[in-house]
Amino acid sequence: MKKFLMSAIAATLIAAPVMATAADAQAYRQTERTVTTVKQKPNGRTVVKQRTVARQPQARVVYRTGWRKGERFNRLQARNYRVIDYRQYRGLRAPPRGYRYVQSGNDAVLVGITSGIVAAVLSGVIR
Repeated sequence: MKKFLMSAIAATLIAAPVMATAADAQAYRQTERTVTTVKQKPNGRTVVKQRTVARQPQARVVYRTGWRKGERFNRLQARNYRVIDYRQYRGLRAPPRGYRYVQSGNDAVLVGITSGIVAAVLSGVIR
């Protein structure tokens, strides 16, 4: 009985990487496709080219809703990101030298231009 259990465990340890490699290969094949282009030359010849193109899986964008003072601001995580002019909105004063206001959702975030550190968050300023 002990020999049987040891052989079963050994077979499982050997088969697991082989099966994982097969699954990875199947997933890789699903991300590639064959592209065929047909071109007519002016001299009457037809040229057919085939190539395989790998498709990149699309990353899901995750937006942040709350920024805090002292954090590093990442514009890829900000919903409706854009640099805003403080004169267009009530409640915004002129930013200090080296800072600017950016929009993240309905919030105005005061961010350092060179460092990207959040200096202040004004919630609900932008409607």
